[in-house]
Amino acid sequence: MFSLFNKKTEVPKIPLKVDIHSHLLAGLDDGVKSLEEAIAVINDLVEMGFEKLVTTPHVMNDTYRNEPTGIKKGLKELELELANNGINIELQAAAEYYLDEFLYARIINKESLLTFGDKYLLFETNFISEPLQMKEFIFQASSQGYRLVLAHPERYGYMTMEKAEDLRNRGVFFQVNSLSIGGMYSKSVQKMALQLIDKGWVDFLGSDCHNPVQSKMLKALQKNKHYQRACSLSLLNNTL
Repeated sequence: MFSLFNKKTEVPKIPLKVDIHSHLLAGLDDGVKSLEEAIAVINDLVEMGFEKLVTTPHVMNDTYRNEPTGIKKGLKELELELANNGINIELQAAAEYYLDEFLYARIINKESLLTFGDKYLLFETNFISEPLQMKEFIFQASSQGYRLVLAHPERYGYMTMEKAEDLRNRGVFFQVNSLSIGGMYSKSVQKMALQLIDKGWVDFLGSDCHNPVQSKMLKALQKNKHYQRACSLSLLNNTL
């Protein structure tokens, strides 16, 4: 699966210290199933040099109707478990919002949404077709001061380099999944990730880690030459 790994290369000289995309609050979505799993993942991330994690549960009206109160409760439970295990890492919570008519309505109604850093709002779309309200959503959200971050643009079947350029011209930041670079999802996803890296159109790298299996893959990825090249870009992770 990780055919592009080069075991002779070294760990990136400027390692990521902040991860902005993960699913580490047990029971809120398709991420970790227990606090024990969350601790296992976080231990792996600490070993990789991460000092801060922004965990981002899915918010999807049809599947995961997470609200800020429940997410903050899950965050407190995990923080307590970290303290009990003597794990020293900064932990914050935002959300990965699914772009549909419900999210669009929340923007129109100016409801409060969970963000990280300087009002960065992480969002995703369906994997097949570009949402009809995409451009209007970008306009309305940006007008309210949100700095939109599109999660894993390389994974969308509708994405082309032309569409990517248009989105960036509209002020959208791109967060590429680290595991996409290693080929975890598919060859086509990997190809798009490498094209975005070549263009320098990657603003954040994210683990999008859901479980200990993926965190082990992330540890192996550290020596991948393409991952190292991505880390050499002007990423915003370590500015948070």
